[in-house]
Order: sequence, then C-alpha cells, then structure tokens
Amino acid sequence: MKSETTALERKWIWYDVGNSAFTMLTATLLPIFFHTLAGNAGISETEYLAYWAYATSVVTVLVAVLGPTLGSLSDLRGVKGKFFLGSVLVGTVSCVLLGFAVHWIWFLLVFVLAKTAYQLSLVIYDSMLCDITTEKRMDEVPAKGYAWGYIGSCVPFVATVIVYVLYAMLGLLPLVAASALGCAITALWWLGWSLPLWKSYRQTHYVSGRERPVREGLRNLGGVFTELAANRKALWFLVAFFFFIDGVYTIIDMATSYGTSLGLDTVGLLAALLVTQVVAFPSALLFGRLSRRIASERLITVCIAAYFAVTVYAAFMTHLYQFWILAIVVGLFQGSIQSLARSYFAKIIPREKSGEYFGIYDIFGKGASFTGTLLVGLVTQLTGSQNIGVGVLSLMFPVGLLFFLVSVRAPGQSDRPGPMREA
Repeated sequence: MKSETTALERKWIWYDVGNSAFTMLTATLLPIFFHTLAGNAGISETEYLAYWAYATSVVTVLVAVLGPTLGSLSDLRGVKGKFFLGSVLVGTVSCVLLGFAVHWIWFLLVFVLAKTAYQLSLVIYDSMLCDITTEKRMDEVPAKGYAWGYIGSCVPFVATVIVYVLYAMLGLLPLVAASALGCAITALWWLGWSLPLWKSYRQTHYVSGRERPVREGLRNLGGVFTELAANRKALWFLVAFFFFIDGVYTIIDMATSYGTSLGLDTVGLLAALLVTQVVAFPSALLFGRLSRRIASERLITVCIAAYFAVTVYAAFMTHLYQFWILAIVVGLFQGSIQSLARSYFAKIIPREKSGEYFGIYDIFGKGASFTGTLLVGLVTQLTGSQNIGVGVLSLMFPVGLLFFLVSVRAPGQSDRPGPMREA
C-alpha cells in the first residue's frame, strides 16, 4: 500500500478498512444474533428471512431520500468533511447501542438507524474520491480501498467470532454480552480508521455558497437530474448500475441469513465468509492493476457476467460445501465490481458536483438494493422456497449488462469540469 499512493490516498483507503468491519458484521453475525432473538419470539425461519429483508429495504428507502440531499449540501465549501464525521459518529454510536437490543423489534429498529448512517457516510466518502486522487488513478485507488477493506475487516470479525464462540459454543457469555462486545469492537474499529481521513481531508472542488443552502441545494439537485439528460453516458450507466448492483448488494446483505434459513452450520457459514474476505483482497488488487492496461468497461462486463453465474448457482444451493464455493467465487468479483463502478462514475461526472451526483448514484444503488431484498422477501414468502427467492436475482444481471453496453457507446460530457467555483 506504500508504493505509488499519496498520504491522503492512503487515509481515504483506511476508511474502507474501518467501515468494512460494519459491513462484515452486518453480513455475518448480526443476522445470527437476530435469528436467535427471532427464534426466542417464536418467529419461523421463513418469516425471519423476510423480516430481515424488509428491514434492509427500509434502510434503502431512507438513504434514497436522505442521500441526495446530504450529497447536494456537502458540495458547499468546507462542509463535506463535517457531514462525513457526523454520519460516522451516528453510525458508530448506533452500532454500540445495537449490541444492547434484547427484543427483535428493537434490534431491527436500531439496525436500521446504524446502517442508514453507515450508508450516508459512504455517499460523502465516495464523493471525496474526486478530491483525493487524479483521474488517471481513479480505478486503482478505489480497488486498493476495497482490497485493504476486506483484509482489515477480518481483524474485528475474528474478534467478534471469538466472542460468539464464547456465547454459542462454550456458554461463557449470555447473548446480550456477546452482542454488546461484538458491536463495540466493530464500532471502535470503524471510528478509529475514520479519524485520519477526517483530519487530513480538504475539499478542493465545491460549488458557490448559498444563502438558503437547503432550499437551493434541493433546487440544484433537481438541476443535476436535468443535466443527466445531456450526459447520456452517466444516465445510462446509472440505469445499468441499478440492475447489476441489485444482485451484488442483496447477496452481501443476505448471504448469512440465506444460509442460516437453509439450516446450514453457523460456524461453517462464518468460516466461508471469512474466506470471501481473504480471496477478495488479492482479487481487488489484481483488478486494480488490470485497469492500467484493460479498459474498465471490459472489466465491469466480466464482473457482471460472473455475478449472473453466481446467482444461478445460489438458486440450487443446499449444502455447506456449495456455500463455500459460492463464497470463494463471490470473493473474486465482489470488491472489483463495486470499486470499478464507483471509479467509472467518478470519471464521467463534474467533480465540483460530486456530492450531488453521488447522491443520485446512491439513489440508484439503494433503489436496487431495496428492489432486491424486497423481491427476495416477497418471493420467499409466496413460494415458501428460499432458493427461488434468491434465484430470481439472476434476472437483474443480463438487463444491467445490456444497459451498461448502451452507456459505453453513448456520448458523455466531452470536457472535464473547470476550476472550482469560489464561494
């Protein structure tokens, strides 16, 4: 990570190391803790999976509403860093409180708050990319972020797994203590890796000051939607992103809950997901290096095709060894498709409006996640089959690929943004 990266780029990468711990907690232990609370309340396996999907869908709706407004306001001079810190603080405090929830309803409510703040921090974080690196390095730096994030998340994850073993296997801790310790470890790790970026970040691209920032920010946000009509490359990419990221986010959000609902061994599931993180580290770095020689459009196409195969395979999964295969393949492409999509979008938008554009980017991403988790929940309840519920996600990837190819061929903004506008 030392070679070629600047000090500010490294601190931006470090936030991926920190926030990935919460992603890992959400994808692994939180569904298990919720499963235990739901089971104690007499909730069936099918209802458990559906309720988890619905809670995740609520998060996506909230972020889709709040993200663009926050992103638009963050484009004001000197504001982006403050919004970043605020969202991190709300997220980490909520993460700590999550560990003390003893009723399944309260657990889901605090989970919604914690994950909403986490996702809002990513809206700001993604838009910072335009300030911390050059266009030439916009593929490689995010790839390093995802790569080191996967490895970094393993440290608090292993610690929380040890806590879980003390609770579930050895009976040395009650559930509340295990949840509280696991969530506190994750929150401290997340906050600790966030502070260097907050202290060093300086907003170099911004828009003019506003007398009524909220009203004018919303008005300007509407103007960005108008601008998208002229930037066909960005517009069609967002449509493509909505479809292909649907399956990606849903698999991340529901992998553990899906495996648990199938009755697969909990320890085996957690070990397989840890392998995903380990595999994803060199894979994300490899894709970052490949982006020097191979166009990111081709790399994104490969990732979309791979995820289509993953979701088809998941529809027929019934044994733990199949989950291991799934975890390894997902690890090869998970970070790569997310980092390449993020950097590709950053290269085709005006830098001084990155907050607003990434707010819209998040609408499409969270809208996709809402669609995916809601679809899985509804199809699972209607058919009584978790496999069919997950398998329906495979339909999203061919549609996403089609629109992405349209985006690649579409005209975009021919000139890069000019100098920043002085307040």
